[in-house]
Amino acid sequence: MAAMPVVPMPDPTPEPLSQGARIIDTFIAPSKTFTDLRRSAAWWAPWLLMVIVGVAFAYVVDIKVGYPQVIENQISKSSLMQRQVEGLSPSERASQIQKRAVVTRVVYFALPALSLIFVAIFAGIYHASFRFGANADLTYGRSFAVVVYAALPEVLRGLLTIITLFAGVAPDSFNIQNPVATNLGAFFDQATSPFLYAVGSSLDIFRLWSIALTAIGFACAGKVKLGTAFAIVIGWFVFVTLVLSGLATLGS
Repeated sequence: MAAMPVVPMPDPTPEPLSQGARIIDTFIAPSKTFTDLRRSAAWWAPWLLMVIVGVAFAYVVDIKVGYPQVIENQISKSSLMQRQVEGLSPSERASQIQKRAVVTRVVYFALPALSLIFVAIFAGIYHASFRFGANADLTYGRSFAVVVYAALPEVLRGLLTIITLFAGVAPDSFNIQNPVATNLGAFFDQATSPFLYAVGSSLDIFRLWSIALTAIGFACAGKVKLGTAFAIVIGWFVFVTLVLSGLATLGS
């Protein structure tokens, strides 16, 4: 009797993930999250989480440090800002600081919601780079979702900053642009070495984590080689870091 032919079983379809499961897997199993973006590019849950933590950060800075003190600290680290208030009477200086504090407070409370603008820009840059540079199988919506999920480590940095503020960080030493010492900027003086400080600040544990997640995300969501994805993402990271560090030097 002839043997029955063996029919290969189809590969099991991965179980769809909820947005909550995606958020968790971004930290423990990122390839599962980013592969699932090929099924659905929904991104509102991680963005909403980042908005909540961002607003909480702005509020805790307000009550624990105060935005006038934030401006005072920035002046002490910037030669340009020092020149701007130089020669002002005490009342004029206080007025200038108060005005800048109001603007800074509004910006930091609004920034989490406005972050979608920056996400849209970076998603467009990455989308074009991967589509034309690596022939990736991507839609813009999927690229947008990759960038949002890859930014989730910033939530951990925000929470860490909130914890340190409640733990009793000295208000006169708080730097709102670099609130926790998780990067190489801690080894450079912002006032005397603005370029090295800016570059060092970019080499942050949480930011590098996000860079790695971005590369993994585009590799999975766009079906490109992981090495190619890392080359594109790191290339843009280096370019943006050098440009922003140069601008920081000019504005110091």
